[in-house]
Amino acid sequence: MKYFSYCFAFVLFLLLTSFAPEKKFPVVDLKDLNGKIVSTSDFMTKHKITVVSFWATWCIPCQRELDIYGELYDEWKQKYDIEIVGVTIDNVRQLSKVKPLIAQKQWKFTILSDVNEDLKKTLNFEYVPQTYILDSKGNIRFDHSGFKPGDEVEMEKIFDELQNNKSEK
Repeated sequence: MKYFSYCFAFVLFLLLTSFAPEKKFPVVDLKDLNGKIVSTSDFMTKHKITVVSFWATWCIPCQRELDIYGELYDEWKQKYDIEIVGVTIDNVRQLSKVKPLIAQKQWKFTILSDVNEDLKKTLNFEYVPQTYILDSKGNIRFDHSGFKPGDEVEMEKIFDELQNNKSEK
């Protein structure tokens, strides 16, 4: 009887997790680098695959990750119709370093500021870089902490899967 209970509980767990609702990316107001308020809903309603990468000027792995995204951005936009949003968590004093760094790196994607870490707290993560891939409806389909070369290859697999799912609907 005990074995049956464990089996039933396991099957129930599998059923419930396979039908679990998708987790929506939170709607929070951030600022662009000119101080204009931008809602995360703005980039979630464009019906595109969106990469949201949290970073800071003092974080070398973050810069390496965003450099790779910068190199691949035009290709990814053409192939997958994606949008990349870099969200800096630099504090008010460090924020003055963001624009010069972006100019130096020549990153073409959107950069927003989460200076009060409201979005970071809502998503409940500790360290940067922290990356999320959102489907065309704003659901979190992948999240990843840290960076190592080759992560972009794994991301492309997810882009392919999301693109295939989008075209099947």
